[in-house]
Amino acid sequence: MSDTDERIEKIRTLLGELERELRTPDDRAFVRNFDAFEIPELVSAVIRFLQPLLNPYEAAVYWHMFELAVLRSGDQYCHVSTRGLMNGVVRSASGQGDTLSIQTTRGALQGLEERGAVQRVGEPTRKGTPYRVLLPEEVPACRELMKPISPAAIAPVDVVRDLDYYNVRENRLKVFERDGYLCKYCNKQLTRFTATLDHIQPVSEGGDNSLTNLVTACLHCNSRRGNRPVMDIINEVEKGDS
Repeated sequence: MSDTDERIEKIRTLLGELERELRTPDDRAFVRNFDAFEIPELVSAVIRFLQPLLNPYEAAVYWHMFELAVLRSGDQYCHVSTRGLMNGVVRSASGQGDTLSIQTTRGALQGLEERGAVQRVGEPTRKGTPYRVLLPEEVPACRELMKPISPAAIAPVDVVRDLDYYNVRENRLKVFERDGYLCKYCNKQLTRFTATLDHIQPVSEGGDNSLTNLVTACLHCNSRRGNRPVMDIINEVEKGDS
């Protein structure tokens, strides 16, 4: 191996290490909390909320990247190359060939980035360009479509209070959806894998697991609050932002 090849290989190694270091606590939380049993629900959310916003080529490329990242690797990251997407995703609809044109492929990737469905997170390497594949709750246009009917319209208040929205997984998701997957305290955008639930009135002080006593919170704000009054953490966050 020549000196030039060795330097190139070192650069590639450093880029790979840097890429791993840039992953956030939320990325690590996704890997830790991701459950394969949730795949049908994730796929359903993509079909219901994201796919209608995409053109056919964008949808094909997104599903390809979703498979590489979420389904195959169990995280939200994958490497893709223009040539790989041209030949390995979907046939051209023009009837002039089996592969996509470079313009169509680049246009699909650009469209996905503009819609907030994928995010380029690094420079091209031998493995391809690194991308982060976003889930529907992270895509602004999808969050608008995911806004649920108000709890009052779903069931009487006394019924809602009898349901457990903390321990029952399906009910936990209803709280996250109600709050738009945003931390109640710092307004950070979260996903179903990075969001936590915080009791407005702590259980130790008589609080229950009802919908009206729970809010979405990031792990940092939830841990920082503990059993203190809600306004204490809100005031702390506001002072930190000022």
